[in-house]
Amino acid sequence: MNNWENLNAVDRMQKYIVAHIDEEITMQDLSRIAGYSLWHSARMFKEFLGKTPFEYIRALRLTTAAKELRDSSGKIIHVALNGGFDSHDGFTRAFAKQFEITPKKYQSETPAVSYFTYYPVRDYYFYTNKRNEEDMKKEFSSTVMVQAVTRPARKLIVLRSEKATDYVTFCEEKGCDWDGLFNSISKKFDNASILELPKNFVREGTSACAAGVEVPQDYNKPLPDGYEVLDLQPCIMLYFNGAPFENEEDFCKAIDVVFEAIETYQPEQYGYAFADELAPKFNFGASSITGAKMAVPVMRV
Repeated sequence: MNNWENLNAVDRMQKYIVAHIDEEITMQDLSRIAGYSLWHSARMFKEFLGKTPFEYIRALRLTTAAKELRDSSGKIIHVALNGGFDSHDGFTRAFAKQFEITPKKYQSETPAVSYFTYYPVRDYYFYTNKRNEEDMKKEFSSTVMVQAVTRPARKLIVLRSEKATDYVTFCEEKGCDWDGLFNSISKKFDNASILELPKNFVREGTSACAAGVEVPQDYNKPLPDGYEVLDLQPCIMLYFNGAPFENEEDFCKAIDVVFEAIETYQPEQYGYAFADELAPKFNFGASSITGAKMAVPVMRV
């Protein structure tokens, strides 16, 4: 049995969990989906995803519960029962352990917390291991849509790195909790993103690679240590959105296509000029449903 077979087995278990997160999920179910013994299925899952299946399921359910508390005024016991917990106390203990805040306090204050994020294991594997020659020969849509979006004065919540140069090295240095934390903020302009900071945004001892999210000027919720808030001037953001893709293996190619579109784009033809000093470049990553998405600042000329 090789690493690809293990990866595919874990991918099947992961997708099963996401599709059935509102139902009872047993290790027997996952073992059947994986096609291996209970012990071997659990070991592979932990090896690839860093959590046991039980820990993974609980983290996803607690994040779903946190979103419900953030977006509604429903009773905590109802949220707990919907999340598969048998009691208010058990839910409170698990929630506080996961997010370091009680459900009651979170519902009333809604600070940024680290939501657990579902990362398709195959996407991450292909991104970190790149493509082979045969994969590069496959046809892939190079269509990229460009849209201008006007942004008002706003804030940028940012997590800096010391040496990172891209998504992978950033996560190796800072972990991946930033994604869930940024996306827990309801009043944000777009999803969390890897940033390429302009020179005037880079601080001594840090790199131009960071993670961040844009929020309205009046956002004033507390943030964990290490996160900071920057002011952004009004500007226009050009959004580059690639085509959806069918195969998860095309994750890297989807991102490469949008990178190339930005590099070859001539904004002057449409009355714009790149304005790197006004804001970072945003790399929102890619998904098979929405394609790859990035945004860069411009000004009218």
